[in-house]
Amino acid sequence: MDRSGGDAPELDISAGQKMLSAVSGSLLTSLLVTPLDVVRVRLQSQPNTSSLPRPNSSSIPSFSNLPPNLGVTACCREVFWVNNTSPVCLAAGPTLTTSVDSITPSISTAAADCAVDEIRRKTYTSTLDGLRKIARNEGLPSLWRGLSPTLVMAIPANVIYFTGYDVLRSHKRSPVNQYINDGYAPLVAGSVARVSAAAVTSPIEMFRTRMQAAPAGTSGVGVFKETLMGLRKLVQAQGYTSLWRGLTLTMWRDVPFSGIYWWGYEAGRNRLRDLRCHHPTIIGHQDHTRSASPSRTDENHTATFIDSFLAGATSGAVAAVVTTPFDVGKTRQQVLTDHHQKRPPEKGSSSVLRPEERSMPRFLYHIWQEEGAAGLFRGWAARCLKVAPACAIMISSYEIGKKMARTMNERKASER
Repeated sequence: MDRSGGDAPELDISAGQKMLSAVSGSLLTSLLVTPLDVVRVRLQSQPNTSSLPRPNSSSIPSFSNLPPNLGVTACCREVFWVNNTSPVCLAAGPTLTTSVDSITPSISTAAADCAVDEIRRKTYTSTLDGLRKIARNEGLPSLWRGLSPTLVMAIPANVIYFTGYDVLRSHKRSPVNQYINDGYAPLVAGSVARVSAAAVTSPIEMFRTRMQAAPAGTSGVGVFKETLMGLRKLVQAQGYTSLWRGLTLTMWRDVPFSGIYWWGYEAGRNRLRDLRCHHPTIIGHQDHTRSASPSRTDENHTATFIDSFLAGATSGAVAAVVTTPFDVGKTRQQVLTDHHQKRPPEKGSSSVLRPEERSMPRFLYHIWQEEGAAGLFRGWAARCLKVAPACAIMISSYEIGKKMARTMNERKASER
């Protein structure tokens, strides 16, 4: 793909073969990295929990008329009374509270500890903590929540993305080849290909993000139906364009990510290829007697896999860290639900938008004001742990698939 490296045009590989390579890479990547994506969404969408709630003596809704044999003695979890949205309910004799913040001294210490424990159970402090708590409290299948929409989204997105990038980089009539300097061609081609893919799959990504952000206590089928109903209500209230909510933030995240990724990937592969030319035993082994700087078409399968895997993982990790603030903003905007309460009106304003409904720069500035840099980069570790292997697996699978297709085409041509 890199013209500076002397690669031959990839027109000997059909579009169908490139699509098949992208599909196989998408399936493998989605299966392996979906758990990390679930944790990333949970980390980014959970409220700011700098400290656990403390018991106080505010007013308590009383349920003293409940039947004595209800069986509630200290703490009940996932119990929701009418109009109650608290994460837990506490009980002490005949008195039952519906808010962790409204615990009186009359309630036993055990009940208060139970409430704090429940908050901890639903609060994720790191990637490993999220993986452990989701697997323990919700079951292992919950780590693959949203896999179906992930596959539905990833396959067409990657087909458009990778084949589009190849066309822009290798086709003789591509405007990227004609008008863009070769050093910046990966950046431009990757950005344009990502814009096309993101615009097509944005509604599916919103569906997947909402499914993954769903709290514990609901079955997979229940989450699917609830998410579908939520999107239906959203469309009824705000029209079909609401399905592309967060597309601007997605572009702000994906366009620079793709530019940085492909730029770093091409540079990384060239560097690894040059390194092997001078030290052929360091990374892979192949015959370099034909040329001091062989093209990628001359590489064997091992060299292609190692180079693409290392270059993809490194450039993907760097791009992921740089674009994490936009990923945080996109996630919070897409999981926004209509029942969130608006803030009190400010002076001199007739209506107030929720922070998630503001423009991208103002929304990110709001996060920075409220939570600082830690808020903007919340979930960066989970994002890197997901993106780096995903990029490595996807690009190496894609490159190996294309190499196998080229080998098969050459074999067929020689048999004619």
